[in-house]
Amino acid sequence: MLVRVPLALLGGLLVAMALPPWGWWPLAFVGIALFEFATGIDPPRRDRFWCGAAFGLGWLATGTAWMWQLTAPGYIVASIVFASLHGLAALSGPRGRWRIVGRPLAHSLIEAVRFSFPFGGVPLASLGISQAAGPVAGIARVGGVILITWVVFQVGFALGAIVTAADRPTMRFAGPALAATVAVFAVSLVAPRGHGTGVFVDVAAVQGGGEQGTSATDVRSRVVTDRHLAATAGIEADDSLDLVVWPENVVDVVDFETSAEFAAIVEQSERLGAPIAVGITEDLPGERHRFTNAQVIVTPDGDVTSRYDKVRRVPFGEYVPLRGLLESLGAPVDQVPNDAVAGTTPAFLELTDRIRVAVVISWEVFFGGRAREGVREGAGFIVNPTNGASYTGTIVQTQQVASSRLRAIETGRWVVQASPTGFSAFVTPSGRVIDRTAVSERAVIRHEVDLREGYTWYTNLGDRPVIALLVVGLGGTWWAARRRPTSSDPR
Repeated sequence: MLVRVPLALLGGLLVAMALPPWGWWPLAFVGIALFEFATGIDPPRRDRFWCGAAFGLGWLATGTAWMWQLTAPGYIVASIVFASLHGLAALSGPRGRWRIVGRPLAHSLIEAVRFSFPFGGVPLASLGISQAAGPVAGIARVGGVILITWVVFQVGFALGAIVTAADRPTMRFAGPALAATVAVFAVSLVAPRGHGTGVFVDVAAVQGGGEQGTSATDVRSRVVTDRHLAATAGIEADDSLDLVVWPENVVDVVDFETSAEFAAIVEQSERLGAPIAVGITEDLPGERHRFTNAQVIVTPDGDVTSRYDKVRRVPFGEYVPLRGLLESLGAPVDQVPNDAVAGTTPAFLELTDRIRVAVVISWEVFFGGRAREGVREGAGFIVNPTNGASYTGTIVQTQQVASSRLRAIETGRWVVQASPTGFSAFVTPSGRVIDRTAVSERAVIRHEVDLREGYTWYTNLGDRPVIALLVVGLGGTWWAARRRPTSSDPR
């Protein structure tokens, strides 16, 4: 174990280096192969758990280091939980030659669990995000991030077995396992991608600028609003402009439609002759310490014609789970004094009677189901208003751009990402990033976005079929490993 565990930890660190902001995507395969090499054919159960936990710790503690800025104790607990989950996955895979098929299935299922548990999940630092700039990203349109996860695990484990070259029966399994991933990749090349309608929408995304690593207590909300008003004032009035997108919660007021900020935004909308999608937070009427986080459409006529309230909230960022229990234990829950209230409406905004826009606010872009919901409601493109100003560094920001790329590929839609301090960008339906801003700069980026229709397989099916296949596959490998032991299988 003295050798196995450090090697597994190194494998996890290599996977972390495949993630943005580092972005060396081939290292994900190398890291997993090293993890397989470190674990070996049939180590003791204790060694299997600790190898899996060390692998998960190296990967996820590094890839989610941004969490320290939200809650240092929470980051430590989350790192232990994530590491333990992959320790359990290492115990769940079959032994012997069937491990080459079973281990990728087990670890992929654990990632599916991590995407939804605890507190709604933390789907950052995923293998899908690590491959957003790689050749297998197109698999997202077939089965989303979970299918990409399985492909990367399967290739990595198979390569690790080949390098180990421990026994002939295992080698016979590695070949078909790799062939299965090649088949999935080939299918992704011909899978439906949606198609253009011939209608284009001229969209401007506004980034007001300002320092990162700041919170609402450091910078008054009106300062942030004024930065975006000033940036918007630099847009020349143009009859072709169809929509201006502001970032998440750049207006923080008690009641938006009676505020001075609303009047100033209406003035800009009237000057431009185009609606503005504005990120607002409002106090919840009649309830203390509760608020809503929404994106609204403000028209030149001075009306709010459409609204979407954020459904997926950031735990320990926008609300505190188990607040009463944690407070009784002396946890510093006062650092997040107010709780956001989850929205209940589908993830889209009405731009006109004929044009719907899918909207995923900030954190929601990491959840494939949110963008998928809006597209299934008839949205022709996606907007991702976000606010990463409270983070220093670019771990969250770069992983968010990578997630926008995955959402574009999954749905076959353009994605418009708007942030107050970076990054703002346009992403094509093939996942290519264009016009990305720099961190902290004031900028307006503008592009004609193709309204698209038609569904990818992922838009039609979602994650459940892939998860079901993983469960059936893992059960099948256990049954096969127990029913037909071979000379190379431990008894």
